[in-house]
Amino acid sequence: MAVIALKCPDIEVAVVDISVPRIAAWNSDQLPIYEPGLDDVVKQCRGKNLFFSTEVEKHVREADIVFVSVNTPTKTRGLGAGKAADLTYWESAARMIADVSKSDKIVVEKSTVPVKTAEAIEKILTHNSKGIKFQILSNPEFLAEGTAIQDLFNPDRVLIGGRETPEGNKAVQALKEVYAHWVPEERILTTNLWSAELSKLAANAFLAQRISSVNAMSALCEATGADVTQVSYAIGKDTRIGPKFLNASVGFGGSCFQKDILNLVYICECNGLPEVAEYWKQVIKINDYQKNRFVNRVVSSMFNTVSNKKIAILGFAFKKDTGDTRETPAIDVCKGLLGDKARLSIYDPQVTEDQVQRDLSMKKFDWDHPLHLQPMSPTTVKQVSCVWDAYEATKDAHGICILTEWDEFKELDFKKIYDNMQKPAFVFDGRNIVNADQLREIGFIVYSIGKPLDAWLKDMPAVA
Repeated sequence: MAVIALKCPDIEVAVVDISVPRIAAWNSDQLPIYEPGLDDVVKQCRGKNLFFSTEVEKHVREADIVFVSVNTPTKTRGLGAGKAADLTYWESAARMIADVSKSDKIVVEKSTVPVKTAEAIEKILTHNSKGIKFQILSNPEFLAEGTAIQDLFNPDRVLIGGRETPEGNKAVQALKEVYAHWVPEERILTTNLWSAELSKLAANAFLAQRISSVNAMSALCEATGADVTQVSYAIGKDTRIGPKFLNASVGFGGSCFQKDILNLVYICECNGLPEVAEYWKQVIKINDYQKNRFVNRVVSSMFNTVSNKKIAILGFAFKKDTGDTRETPAIDVCKGLLGDKARLSIYDPQVTEDQVQRDLSMKKFDWDHPLHLQPMSPTTVKQVSCVWDAYEATKDAHGICILTEWDEFKELDFKKIYDNMQKPAFVFDGRNIVNADQLREIGFIVYSIGKPLDAWLKDMPAVA
């Protein structure tokens, strides 16, 4: 919305939320999320044609186009628990729009939703419409966190799905004109509603599948002495495959990959396609396997126990340049180490202690409900402390786990870190960002995902 406001000065954009603290943060100097470049955009437009407000009904009533970006968490109970999307928030938003509207509106799905959500929303709106006409569009978001502003300024494509009727086409055209302020015409794709909804799930499933594919290869590389970086570079040179999303790591995270694939699995099952469902399930299974394998490697290398040992965790966000911790692999790695009674010292430049504690004590899928519906005061995990820099985190530690690829971790003075650690000192690089040979010269025992193993590690097989 901030980028639309910046690129379309003649359009008034109001961002509304029922959460008072969240809107107060959007109106302050300290925005509630960290995203490179976002501050500038908001500051340029706020108060001119970009407004943040808790007056939800007023702004919905006055709008011509309503973008709905509510949470679509995975259901935790009932039909489809653990896979299906929970559309509670979507449904209540649709009912509210129907209640307060006095004029025709275009309602745009911005949240990632299961295929055919638009049909359900359409039914709610038409059955409650009091003669007002609603057109539903699907306009999924393809930006990546950490590069979101750049992705919006220069998108690969903008996808708009609508009903293939004269009114539907007119609504598609209206939204197209908004994006045409800055996106070249040939990059604005229009499809039917279901294709747009499914394209988003498919895009995320394909991206996650690439990560799981290279991570599956990383296990084989370690077993054979191959180097996953060399393998992925070689296959990435094939123009049919391409080099992106082929970095082996401790696993993928983020708010959408796992959730969208589970959703896809559920839709396949509901449509009588168990083989297709099974295929996509494997992408998540390999991701879980990769996280477990990493924890097993840490524990087995350190004489098969991390009980009461201090382990430094460098990075908690699911990737660099974001403060987002949703589904971050760090959660599972930390929980695995805590299960073996390790003491964790965590440093991430953008994640607060409160967030870390919340993530480590929260049940799976709780994170995706709005903040005011999440557990208020999570029970503190006593074996975890969060510190203000990497040197503090690693002081007196037995081992270091690098779980986010923040640039600053590449620049650390590892000699200084080594001197202040317990010996033998271990580095488990979950992102392959450090120079393993240099660290070995200093004296570290190094584990890098998918790289030939240290002699030390060969003698300590990672048994599940």
